[in-house]
Amino acid sequence: MDVNRRQFLTYLGAGTAALASLATGIPALAAGQSISGKTADHLFGLEDKKHKFNPKFKPIEPSTKDDVVLPDGYKYDVIAVYGDRINQNGDTFGFNADFTCFLPIDGSANHGLLWVNHEYLGELEYYVTGYDTLNADPKANKRTAEQVQKYLYALGGSVVEVKREGGRWKLVPDSKYGRRVSGLTKHVLTGPAASIANEVTGTFANCSGGVTLWNTILSCEENFQDVVDDCRLRDNRHYGWVVEVDPFDPASTPKKHTALGRFSHENTAMVIAPTGQLVVYMGDDANDQYVYKYVSKGKFNPSAGKQNSKLLEEGTLYVANFGKGKWMALDYASSEALQKATDSKGNALFASQADVLVNCRDAAKAMGATPMDRPEDVEVHPIDGSVFIAMTNNSKHGNFYGQIVRLFEKDGSHAGLDFTFEIFAAGGPQSGFAAPDNMAFDSAGNLWVVTDISSSSMNSGIYKSFGNNGIFFIPTAGAAKGEAVQFASAPVGAEMTGPWFTPDETTLFLSVQHPGENLKSYDQPTSNWPKGGNAVAMPGVIAITGF
Repeated sequence: MDVNRRQFLTYLGAGTAALASLATGIPALAAGQSISGKTADHLFGLEDKKHKFNPKFKPIEPSTKDDVVLPDGYKYDVIAVYGDRINQNGDTFGFNADFTCFLPIDGSANHGLLWVNHEYLGELEYYVTGYDTLNADPKANKRTAEQVQKYLYALGGSVVEVKREGGRWKLVPDSKYGRRVSGLTKHVLTGPAASIANEVTGTFANCSGGVTLWNTILSCEENFQDVVDDCRLRDNRHYGWVVEVDPFDPASTPKKHTALGRFSHENTAMVIAPTGQLVVYMGDDANDQYVYKYVSKGKFNPSAGKQNSKLLEEGTLYVANFGKGKWMALDYASSEALQKATDSKGNALFASQADVLVNCRDAAKAMGATPMDRPEDVEVHPIDGSVFIAMTNNSKHGNFYGQIVRLFEKDGSHAGLDFTFEIFAAGGPQSGFAAPDNMAFDSAGNLWVVTDISSSSMNSGIYKSFGNNGIFFIPTAGAAKGEAVQFASAPVGAEMTGPWFTPDETTLFLSVQHPGENLKSYDQPTSNWPKGGNAVAMPGVIAITGF
């Protein structure tokens, strides 16, 4: 029998998937039937209504067009781009939009707050600060104090109010909720490493994130070191954390939760374990880094509201050993391996739990965790509770196209210590996608995946057949399980990031990040999205409708 690679990988995982689905009482999965279930905005409790979601579209072909390309019957609205005013004080939307999430106002699917991350500037910094990064000597940082201020203000995140009126999504530019949380905003630290400082200034390198069960935002600091160097900041221990922001309270102080560890965070995926404990899954987005989960000491209490935030201050951080199917506690008090760990000169690496959390990568290595191929987004399946992990790629291992791993906690216990896993889908020409990055589930358990082929590799060499980056639709059950079809294509040089549905699943929010990247000179842009013509390309967030 002629079996392609995707079918072979599916056969490998079928038994594990069936066992997991039967254990969780979802026989439809084991039988390979179509499924539908609760839509809860990625398990974040924003809606309890049950309904089926069955998007109909003719898949698009790979594209190199400088636009957001969608199937027939779908359209997009540009909600906000860099520099747009977001409140009465004149604050403006930040640069390089990434993670997005929608929080309804008064339960409305057509009116709410949108949080958007702003990750980095890179070679497009010229359009923000005027600093010519294309021609500057990377060893001679000549940014002025004013340029540094502009740099830091452009990063972090934006709270924007959005409305759908007359079939079109629009930004409310004078919103009372509109807020910037930037590289200049004061934050407090919580948890075992809070003693680093009474307060820290700024958040940046904000990649993906998540939403808590009490309707606050978790924004994840990823490649912070570049910003620390560019802006000549003194203490990099202040960065690399998970940041909690209350979007409904513009006067609130953001918190950095040190109990969740310090590394290049991609996102958070929150779920309640059968024990009632809060569990947060996370990946460290770099070659040969690790997959983590945090398990709270206390139990989630729905009636406690925002007081549940304290669950993120005391608990146990674990790291995964995929070879053994074990979660290993990064707990200094109970781990002899951490207590005896030394550097190349024989000096002790850790003297406290705070040291372990500040230096998570060293701690994970000392515990024998499994280095992975850029573990980026982690999401929990809304029906069977399995955990999906986007492994973007790792050229050092010959893994150029990436893959999606599906992890099954033993007995469905997210707070447990044992798991198995399968390769759910593998990138490559045979599957049509490469470099999986952010993911989102719809209420029927279908996976929506955006890709992150680097702008320097896009449309060349082994990546030429994929065209621009895009978003792909992958069923997790039924006859088409694991088969990817393309739903959208991004403008030139861009990646689409942060997919998020409204509670009624009639709108999909996406960011268009770094269009026009990989340019040779500023007077010869590679993209002019979204205005076209000779306009400078600008990152922003869009709303796709037609579902």
